[in-house]
Amino acid sequence: MTLPTKNKEGNHPNVKVRSGILLGSPYLLWMVIFIVVPLAMIFYYGLIDKNGAFTLDNLTAILSAEHAKALWLAILLAVAATMICLILAYPLAFILSRTKMSKQGFIVLLFILPMWMNFLLRTLAWQTLLEKTGVINNILAWLRLPALNIINTPYAIVFGMVYNFLPFMILPIYNSLIKIDINVVNAARDLGANAFDVFKKIIFPLSIPGMISGITMVFIPALTTFVISKLLGGSKILLIGNVIEEEFTQAGNWHLGSGLSIVLMLFIIVNMVISAVFDKEGEGSFL
Repeated sequence: MTLPTKNKEGNHPNVKVRSGILLGSPYLLWMVIFIVVPLAMIFYYGLIDKNGAFTLDNLTAILSAEHAKALWLAILLAVAATMICLILAYPLAFILSRTKMSKQGFIVLLFILPMWMNFLLRTLAWQTLLEKTGVINNILAWLRLPALNIINTPYAIVFGMVYNFLPFMILPIYNSLIKIDINVVNAARDLGANAFDVFKKIIFPLSIPGMISGITMVFIPALTTFVISKLLGGSKILLIGNVIEEEFTQAGNWHLGSGLSIVLMLFIIVNMVISAVFDKEGEGSFL
């Protein structure tokens, strides 16, 4: 009878495999219960009608005028919020990456600190600030300035998206910038490259994985959000997230809500595939 071989440390490989499976079993169980099972339910309800027969009507319902309008408006606002976040985040991340190491941790904490507060509370706070009789308009009235009437408009929704999701753009870009070897930058300068050339040919190309990661992390929640649009946009502005939420909670039509969710999931998958292509090694991730 042959005995199992041992590795250099004197341990049996099978023992390590079994211990790894044992340690990972709680996470596998968590994934099955909270990821696999909900997704299976979404596909189950989305591909059958109320009688239990297979149908694609729940998916093609996205082509109706009401649902298509909500989808394209959600895409438009999500793209706008993502681009604004990118424009604001890149200079901030660049400046942050050039600060002294002793100050970087504190500044990063300032960006992360609002994320510790409940997402709903943050949005409710801006609803109070932006409403017609809110704090901002009271200050403007005291200064004899015209009122700011953006509440219950698409602009308020984009503002809420930018405020809530900006840290998700800053941190991946910052993570990519601090990974750039300073010796490469110094070598370029020694060879006669000016500051613009260094940024154009070295810093910017090497920070693209962080930008792609940030775009993904902002665009996906911005596309699927319904809380921001509900609180800051009012009931008159419906995004596809609001339509799906109402189908589940108000209309009780899980079949249509699941079908629309599957269609929305396709956009998310495409976005994630693009991110994976441009950031194969996960260099833009800050996790």
